[in-house]
Amino acid sequence: MEQIWEVFQREFVYVWYYFTVQLRQIALYYVLGIVLGSIISVFVKDKIHGLFRSMGDKKLGVLGIIPVSILGIASPLCMYGTIPLAASFSKSGIRDDWLAAFMMSSVLLNPQLIIYSTALGPAALTVRIVSCFVCGCVAGLLIRLFYKDKPFFNFTGFDEPHNHDTDPNLFWRLIKNIGRNIKATAPWFLVGVLLSALFQRYVPADWFASLFGESGEGFGVLMAATIGVPLYACGGGTIPLIREWLYSGMSMGSAAAFMLTGPSTKITNLGALKIVLGVKRFLLYIAFVILFSFVTGMIVNLIL
Repeated sequence: MEQIWEVFQREFVYVWYYFTVQLRQIALYYVLGIVLGSIISVFVKDKIHGLFRSMGDKKLGVLGIIPVSILGIASPLCMYGTIPLAASFSKSGIRDDWLAAFMMSSVLLNPQLIIYSTALGPAALTVRIVSCFVCGCVAGLLIRLFYKDKPFFNFTGFDEPHNHDTDPNLFWRLIKNIGRNIKATAPWFLVGVLLSALFQRYVPADWFASLFGESGEGFGVLMAATIGVPLYACGGGTIPLIREWLYSGMSMGSAAAFMLTGPSTKITNLGALKIVLGVKRFLLYIAFVILFSFVTGMIVNLIL
């Protein structure tokens, strides 16, 4: 029993060491993401959404998919906030292909997650931003091509999203938003740091590189896309993991696949999307996400 206790103490010290090192390396990115994300949510969010609504009066056609995908990335709302907003856009005459591009890019990325992702380095950050933008554009183009004369979404019963940022004092409005952000993300962020510490201690880097590295080719990309489905719980929480995986030999293509399938198949996002898509279109959505992630991962590996 004494030997077991000694082993436990030794392993605890090792894991704690890795945990504190990881936390020191990435905490600043988390804090910056929280603060800047809240600033955008409090002071810029309504302007972003107002700009999207005003675009309905412009005759941009298929080219409108490009700016609305960018606006989706700029929007700080989660999917449960995006869907009621998209419902109000739909009532005001915005086309389904524009809505698809906006919602797809919005579920994949937001300003806060962009700040978090700077911890992964410029190459991974660029891959993430570009792939999410392209995914939104492709989703919009597919809806325009195959659902041009019939509706893709069913927003029945959805009203304008509830606005929590109502305090008349702008300073306290920002502080309250930061508090809600921390409450929602801090536990998952710490879990991500702990998982990365456990990974660093117990998973051999050579084995991981052989599975998800360049030598794994398509299988590694497919595996990364697949594990993104059950493993992704919070964007900030996965950054420490992805950072450690890349350091341990994961190819950039595999990381790209994980960063695409993770947020787009997060259980809370799927629950929201199932309501507005129905079974058939929901399955089409899942198939699109997996296929796009795999193809993107393979292309990224070829380029980089």
